[in-house]
Amino acid sequence: MRWRRQLSTKFLATGVLLLVLALVSIGLTMWVTRQLDGGAAAVNEAGRMRMQAWRLASTLLAEQPEPQVAVRVAEFEASLALLRDGDPMRPLFVPWNDTSRQQFATLVAAWEPLQQAWSARSRPDAATLVAQVEAFVPKVDDLVRTIENTMARLTAVLNLFQFVMMALAVAAAVLSIYIGYLFVIHPLQRLRQALQRVEAGDFSTRVAVDAPDEFGELAAGFNHMTQTLQSLYHDLEAQVLAKTRDLEAKRARLATLYEVSTFLVESHTLEELAKGFAQKMRGLSGADAVAVRWSDEATQRYLMLASDCLPEELATEERCLEAGLCACGQPQATARTRVIPIIADDDRLLGNCVKAGYSALISVPIRLQSRILGEIDLFYRQETSLRDEDRALYDALAGHLANAIENLRTEALVREAAVSEERTMLAGELHDSIAQSLAFLKIQINLLRSAVARGDVQAQQPIIDELDAGVRESTNDVRELLVHFRTRTNSDDIEQALRTTLKKFEHQSGLRTHLELHGHGVSLPSDVQLQVLHVVQEALSNVRKHAGASEVTLKVDKGPRWRFEVRDNGQGFAPRAAAASDTHVGLHIMRERAERIGAQVHVASSPGEGTAVLLELAQ
Repeated sequence: MRWRRQLSTKFLATGVLLLVLALVSIGLTMWVTRQLDGGAAAVNEAGRMRMQAWRLASTLLAEQPEPQVAVRVAEFEASLALLRDGDPMRPLFVPWNDTSRQQFATLVAAWEPLQQAWSARSRPDAATLVAQVEAFVPKVDDLVRTIENTMARLTAVLNLFQFVMMALAVAAAVLSIYIGYLFVIHPLQRLRQALQRVEAGDFSTRVAVDAPDEFGELAAGFNHMTQTLQSLYHDLEAQVLAKTRDLEAKRARLATLYEVSTFLVESHTLEELAKGFAQKMRGLSGADAVAVRWSDEATQRYLMLASDCLPEELATEERCLEAGLCACGQPQATARTRVIPIIADDDRLLGNCVKAGYSALISVPIRLQSRILGEIDLFYRQETSLRDEDRALYDALAGHLANAIENLRTEALVREAAVSEERTMLAGELHDSIAQSLAFLKIQINLLRSAVARGDVQAQQPIIDELDAGVRESTNDVRELLVHFRTRTNSDDIEQALRTTLKKFEHQSGLRTHLELHGHGVSLPSDVQLQVLHVVQEALSNVRKHAGASEVTLKVDKGPRWRFEVRDNGQGFAPRAAAASDTHVGLHIMRERAERIGAQVHVASSPGEGTAVLLELAQ
């Protein structure tokens, strides 16, 4: 049975055996010791019987009273009874054997005549009494010697047993050490050495199974563990290699995405964008040729934007394809990334590709949300396949291309809107300033023509002066407009641009200017700075034209709400009258510009006290 081969069973059996031997040795030792103790007490008691016999004889010789003699006799008989029955409490007993029983019977037989003689009324004489006692004492000595001989044999047995037990103890100790080494220490050492080899990376380590015990089971478990670890290690190496290859592939795809995305961001024209993208796609995909086509939703045709390594004849023939009539140019309803095998030269959908020597085509739609903006065609001269990761990469690159194309279109629309807005603003300012001056000059020319026709020399000179002043005013207006539209900000701080604007104003008008800056605030965006400069320039232009001032102060308060105040020391005006007049058109222009950045313009003025124009930005 299996439990009989277990190491615990062997140790339990050995322990039980040693325990039984120990118990038996202890029991025998205690038995022999008790025998020796009882025999020693019996020897003492028998020795007392010699003394009691002589005391009885001396009592008789001394003619002691009868009761005294009876007491001596009773004591002797009590000693005989004690030797015969023993006393387990002391302990006291005779180690009986045939010889000791015979000697005791002889002693009892020798005592009976003495007892009868000493109990009689006619007692023997002294010589007879001494002779009887001397004859009786040797019988006691014989019993004592018999008991002593028995005790000597028991003592020899005890010594022999103790020597045997000592030898057994030594043998048991040696056997225990050997068994411990054989069944415990040696297997543990083998396991420890095996563990050290496993720690060093040797998963092929195995431990020999010598016996079907616990250590055998442990060795079998260790072997199973190392075998599993070896299998897992090899599998792990394969998994690490596979994961490394996968990570490297993903890193390459990410690098490609980053490179293509950077290129798409840096491209400025559609032709540059498409040509560069075609080159990068050919290097990435390993295709023999690449074509990038643009989808014309109105005509349902695909137009060739750019190609790389595509034969010129094929590029010319397929410069404009109708959707669905060729392998290239998938219909928008069924467009998807797929591999198209080219196998038949008589197929009108594939004939041109067969002539060029291509065997397969990968078509990738350029998709922006639900719209199809175009298609990328990858041509191969050998059969090819499309993995899921390649499909995802091509779709991602096509999505980036779609976003780049849409950004170019949006930027073009933004530029067009900006140009249109600038033209509208320029037309408004020309109409509000130079056009009115030209109309005034036309009136003056008509007046001058009439004065010349009348020959009125006195009227001609004032008209000529008015014309000269009007021309100078128009020239100044043109210069202001040129400065106005060339104004740019090149930093996050508007202070330098304001100082430049005031310096130019001083040069053109001859008026003194002052700039006051207060507080601290977050820098304004560039588009907001530009509009603020235009409002300030318009306010300065109004000062030059209408204020009649000698100096101008520009006060700037930085903070959560930026405030710009242009104050002059000129003649001022009545705001209501100015609002009803068509001559102060600058205020209307300033308010339009302020509305573009969510700001407000306020004008404070009174006749003779100058004018203050306040521009307050939203928080």
